[in-house]
Amino acid sequence: MSAANIQVIRPGLASQARAFLALTKPRVVALVVFTAVIGIFLASPGLVTLRILVAATLGIALVAAAAAAINCLIERRIDAQMRRTSWRPLPRGELTAAQTLMFASALGALGLWTLHHFVNALTMWLTLATFIGYAVVYTVLLKPATPQNIVIGGASGAMPPVLGWAAATGEVGTEALLLFLIIFVWTPPHFWALALYRTEEYARAGVPMLPVTHGKAFTRRQVLLYTLILFAVSVLPFAVRMSGWLYLGAAVVLGSIFLGYAVRLVRSGSDAVAYRTFRYSILYLALLFAALLVDHYL
Repeated sequence: MSAANIQVIRPGLASQARAFLALTKPRVVALVVFTAVIGIFLASPGLVTLRILVAATLGIALVAAAAAAINCLIERRIDAQMRRTSWRPLPRGELTAAQTLMFASALGALGLWTLHHFVNALTMWLTLATFIGYAVVYTVLLKPATPQNIVIGGASGAMPPVLGWAAATGEVGTEALLLFLIIFVWTPPHFWALALYRTEEYARAGVPMLPVTHGKAFTRRQVLLYTLILFAVSVLPFAVRMSGWLYLGAAVVLGSIFLGYAVRLVRSGSDAVAYRTFRYSILYLALLFAALLVDHYL
């Protein structure tokens, strides 16, 4: 084979590898893995077993990536109509549906096998249930059918710390359910803030997001309501003595900032404020769970 042919093949392989990587939604998977790892550490009174940490992280990441790829496959026509997602590999024709399905199946099978073989059966089954909850229940059944898709479907997105807890202990304790509750309540204001400045795109794609079905003013008030609930829920780890004063301080400060964004959103009705609220919500969750981890080891 000539050097020219090799040069042609290499860029092609690199481009396809980038396309497969994009299918996995790396930033979303990173947040999933981060909260799962926090669950592992919080469930461990001392040092975390390296074998469990590596195997659980890898297994959960692989299954999360598989779920993301299936989501891209099912929503490829919707993605093509939205500016935010039109760059994804399937709408651009960089990958086929068959390639995506085979890729997702391989990732999911490898991830579940890793969890069952190196971690424990409970974590494997919970991770499989989370996969079904996101890829099937949320993506196929809820998202196209009801504006409450985020509220109900948020259960699957709230599972990662529970998976981490189960990986470390082989059971699901009250503390793990509190971590679940925090993410479950965080999900609606996070996604509705996104939907507020993408309302026209969701309407064009036929997705019944809350601002499409009930209007932006109603959605902004719901963001504020859920942010208030989130503030209360976020202090529960301190109330049950799962965490200490450092976490409480962080929860109050971070929650107050989030409330500030939500209040400004109601008052201004600005898409720019909705975008900033969405961006802060991601930072909020990362810092809140980081505060839990730091407090745990102090």
